[in-house]
Amino acid sequence: MDDPIVFDDFDRLSFRVDHRAYTDDDLAAREMARIFDRCWLYVGHESEVPEPGSYVSRDVGGRPVVMARGSDGVIRVFANACTHRGALVCSQPAGQAKSFRCPYHDWTFSNQGDLVGVPMPDGYGPDFRKADFGLAQHRSGSYRGFVFLTFDPEQPRTLTEYLAGATEYLDLIDDQSEVGMEVIQGAQLHGARANWKLMMENSVDIYHFRALHKRYVGYMQSLGGEAPRRRGGFGRALGLGHGANELPPAAARPLAYWTPMFGPEVRPKIEATAARFVDRFGAEHAERITSTNRALLIFPNLMIIDGQAITIRKIDPIGADRMSITSVALAPKDEDPEIRELRKSFYLTFLGPAGFATPDDIEIVESCQRGYLNRTVRYSDLSRGMNKEIPETTDELPAREFWRQWDRMMHGGDGHFEVAHQAELQGAEK
Repeated sequence: MDDPIVFDDFDRLSFRVDHRAYTDDDLAAREMARIFDRCWLYVGHESEVPEPGSYVSRDVGGRPVVMARGSDGVIRVFANACTHRGALVCSQPAGQAKSFRCPYHDWTFSNQGDLVGVPMPDGYGPDFRKADFGLAQHRSGSYRGFVFLTFDPEQPRTLTEYLAGATEYLDLIDDQSEVGMEVIQGAQLHGARANWKLMMENSVDIYHFRALHKRYVGYMQSLGGEAPRRRGGFGRALGLGHGANELPPAAARPLAYWTPMFGPEVRPKIEATAARFVDRFGAEHAERITSTNRALLIFPNLMIIDGQAITIRKIDPIGADRMSITSVALAPKDEDPEIRELRKSFYLTFLGPAGFATPDDIEIVESCQRGYLNRTVRYSDLSRGMNKEIPETTDELPAREFWRQWDRMMHGGDGHFEVAHQAELQGAEK
């Protein structure tokens, strides 16, 4: 990039982002090569392929892939492209299969990626070997059930190294069940006429809640909840572009924080669950797992929001001014059926694409995108909280961490902290 996009002045407590970052087509194309082709990217959750032969297909980083649990029980991620002429070998979003068949010429691959069938093989020479034409397998890894891949053959970090401080928050999520977490069947697929980075910013922005989500604040209060506190909780930079907010809940949590909005009949179950977690982890850590809300950003495009329910959001760019959003709900495998129904209801009520909050967020990021067309106003300001030793949840430290990593990678960097950035990070850890 010739001209600076991110202006990060720690001495003057100023952080600005040029609006070209959201509108420039050339920058959007470079993001795919410099960020999405290099990072570890979220693919899905192990629970989506629970048995040998199960698979899901989806786009990751703009490329079609298949995540399959082979007949040997191993989860692999393949390029969804026939090694003969490149057609998709899997056209269904999910299912069960012993093999994948290309519809173009009937080349067939096992669910472990091996080429097992070629019609009329005598048409090939003596040096043709099926072993040379298996499905291309991407380097992948899993942490606490969350599966990621990288397209970069020279990616120096293991998945755990790449996740850095985000592992602490994935632990807090996966520890919500002794038998494991699972994605609830069904996904919400939607999008927005706005740059994908606006939704990443929005998802870790607590400052907007009272202003933008007035309807939901009123709804919570009518059910016995409270509006989110303008102060309390904290924001954190977790390294390598990852960030999180952590705050006291304003509404009931299925695990395991009761308020009147869940009704008196389930209170004994929720309180009994809370007591079991105290026995398991001790009072302080149990409260953090069961009675604390969190929003986790994993760079570049994964959001996990853990509140009235847990949503996993994969936010994908489609050019400079479009994004697609895939949202699924996560829950304990051993969850009580009555609590599960409450979880699904409140997931859709707040986090679903037709709920109280998500349409507000879509409308506001689209409003920002339209506003950026007026180049008289050139910058977004994300300096809130730079004057504080310990950032609060309404401050913008997680968003700054995202943009610092974006800036480093767009300039070809490897993601090491610079001195000024490390200073703010250390302040957040106190």
